[in-house]
Amino acid sequence: MILSISPSLLNGTLQAPASKSYMQRACAAALISGGKTIIENFGISNDDNAALDIIEKLGANIKIVDGNLVIESNGVFPNVDEINCGESGLSFRMFTSIVALSKLPVIINGSGSLLERPMSFFDEVFPKLNIEVKTNKGKLPILIKGPIVPKTIWVDGSLSSQFLTGLLFAFSACKACDVSINVSNLTSKPYIDLTIDILNEFGMKVPQNNNYESFYFDSSILPNSHLIKHYKVEGDWSGSSFLLVAGAISGTAKVNGLNILSKQADTAILKALTDCGCELDIQPNEITVSNSGMLKPFNFDATECPDLFPPLVALAAYCEGKSIIKGVSRLTHKESNRALSLQEEFGKLGVIIKLNNDEMIIYGGGKIKGTILNSHHDHRIAMACAVVALKCENEIQIINAEVIDKSYPNFYEHLKSLNAKILIVN
Repeated sequence: MILSISPSLLNGTLQAPASKSYMQRACAAALISGGKTIIENFGISNDDNAALDIIEKLGANIKIVDGNLVIESNGVFPNVDEINCGESGLSFRMFTSIVALSKLPVIINGSGSLLERPMSFFDEVFPKLNIEVKTNKGKLPILIKGPIVPKTIWVDGSLSSQFLTGLLFAFSACKACDVSINVSNLTSKPYIDLTIDILNEFGMKVPQNNNYESFYFDSSILPNSHLIKHYKVEGDWSGSSFLLVAGAISGTAKVNGLNILSKQADTAILKALTDCGCELDIQPNEITVSNSGMLKPFNFDATECPDLFPPLVALAAYCEGKSIIKGVSRLTHKESNRALSLQEEFGKLGVIIKLNNDEMIIYGGGKIKGTILNSHHDHRIAMACAVVALKCENEIQIINAEVIDKSYPNFYEHLKSLNAKILIVN
């Protein structure tokens, strides 16, 4: 799909989309904690649907009742010999360890960019836990055969915290006793806080977090056991960051349903919005962002929240001067190499982006003329292109614009409800 977005003055109010980080973890917790779970405000993105498909194939029964998602489970009992994670990196990295709770052999597969992402973590770690594993030279598909035997292990957390999330779920499900997962170079620590938050919410065994260097499962600490759970998924800061930046660039956007005390890493977008000098009104369940007329350049460390790079680059394009975003090393193994994708597409608009070791330097404030941009089959690149179009001198067209379905299928509809001028070209 090719989408056309013309300069627009925004004005309106939206409800934040559901957090897929929480939604996918809630699906995993509902599967392995057992019993009946009711999930309110459930997500509808491709990644969310991938998680639901996986837990169904691993034995859960799923239905929708009165607008809520109802999941019933007796644990991990695969009813197929292969599961497909689509393009969801979190689902793959998390559910691979959960699959190992079963003694049945299961192939884990995926599609698109996920087929090229490095997965050697499992080759290195799983044999230490008595799990048979066979990968495709460190990539998908992967054959797993458990059951997992929790032991004290040492793992590298530099590539993604999602591998650790999967192990924490699996160890908790096994009711691991007096063992530790020791971690070096852990990235995206807020997402581990989020994982532990879900374990606690679902009454599962929660490890002691020792400064993110080790996670100890103490035999003397028992989980709170309950079978019927009612869980409401938080609003998503990752998707909503594009809406908030859109308001900062052109007009006003009000977003409801965001928890300012959330453990989601992308709450950090508020710092960048504050520093750039836009008009910002923060209420307990409502955030309003408006363009102030002149946006200032900002410095921002996105090492722990790399998903903020695309909206922040769109913001920096309209800030008068040199903005610097740290954490470029976190962008390589995404749906695209996001550092290069952003540099290429924004370069077509006349926005100069330089990459200096782990820093991205954006020279903003010049006139931006619309042109044809490519999403690189990356949902966040497509959304960044849409947001930067809102104050261009003329329209921007986005090729493969439909990739937003991966995380935020209603994104263009939501922008239109804020008065954005959006048309489907092809």
